[in-house]
Amino acid sequence: MDLFEITINLIKIAVIFLLMVQMVPLLVWVERRGSAFIQNRFGPNRIGPLGLVQNLADLVKFLCKEDFLGHKGRKGFFYAAPVLSLIPAALAFGAIPLSTPIKVEAFHWLGQSWGPYIFHFQSFVMGIGIVFVLGVSSLAVYSLLLAGWSSGSKFSLYGALRASAQAISYELALSLSIVGVILLFNTFSFSEMVTAQTGPLSFHFFGEVVTISFLPNWGIFYQPLGAILLFVALFAEANRLPFDLPEAEAELVAGYHTEYSGVKIIMFYMGEYGHMLVASALMVTFYFGGYTFWPFLTPEKINLFLSSLSPTWNSVLTAFILHGVFMFKLLFFLWIFIWVRWTLPRFRYDQLMDLGWKTLLPWALVNTVITGICVFLFA
Repeated sequence: MDLFEITINLIKIAVIFLLMVQMVPLLVWVERRGSAFIQNRFGPNRIGPLGLVQNLADLVKFLCKEDFLGHKGRKGFFYAAPVLSLIPAALAFGAIPLSTPIKVEAFHWLGQSWGPYIFHFQSFVMGIGIVFVLGVSSLAVYSLLLAGWSSGSKFSLYGALRASAQAISYELALSLSIVGVILLFNTFSFSEMVTAQTGPLSFHFFGEVVTISFLPNWGIFYQPLGAILLFVALFAEANRLPFDLPEAEAELVAGYHTEYSGVKIIMFYMGEYGHMLVASALMVTFYFGGYTFWPFLTPEKINLFLSSLSPTWNSVLTAFILHGVFMFKLLFFLWIFIWVRWTLPRFRYDQLMDLGWKTLLPWALVNTVITGICVFLFA
């Protein structure tokens, strides 16, 4: 790895992180405007066109807030918790492929030869990316528990305890819900899973290959139950309504971040929306073809359409076009997160636990067993 490749990879990591961070203000604005339309209100419409500058005004307000810590608080852990809430989401989002790799042909620059290179459209690549994302995402609960305990407030501690119990309850169902799609595509790699979903719906049935030409080979058609279970569990993992019991305002003031203000509360918001991004990206990658849209937008068809360009520019434009496809699907699921928040009521805590342990977990086990039997008999 030479200096040019190291520099590009560092820039790529920074840009993908900024992509996640800069989507937070946009999502906040969409949520405010969307909730206003759902509830027949105006929403932010004073500062800037359509209220787009409202988030900047809020940022100035947060920066001017008093940095407060109660006398029973534990300072080091109190300040570490917001940072820890952002790290798992950033690491998980960086491991998900946002498009096809960019292939750069060898070239001459500054009197020497460079390349060829392959730059993956993600922060880092690993063969067991699915396991990595599940493992890193599960660490987010530690920041919530740390925030509640270090605040020295009983309301914050109650919210943190709720968050930890909720996360443990739904992580089991979440992990089991994707075992079926892993068995079908036989890989732990995100990129290989997206590649397997390119083309028409095709599967083996008693030794014969059955092809349904008008449907894409997406995981949703093989695992509809797994997709539903994963989507419900992701709502609970992201602490979004109807599963926002850790920060139930009517019961706990604001839950685990009651004592936080200023920049620290912004970091908690960034962590929450970051987990929404990861959740939506997982749904797109596992069940909706990732960055491809068969039969119209696939790497092969775009490469053929851009064949008059040089191989490097062909690869660059192909990657960015397919990245646009991925972002379109991602924004669709993000809107569903916002839509559900302002549509459904909050569950009671006993209903939350019953749904996780008595409904989602048994159905996830049933789905895994049935999928294993089908793969054994028909593959």
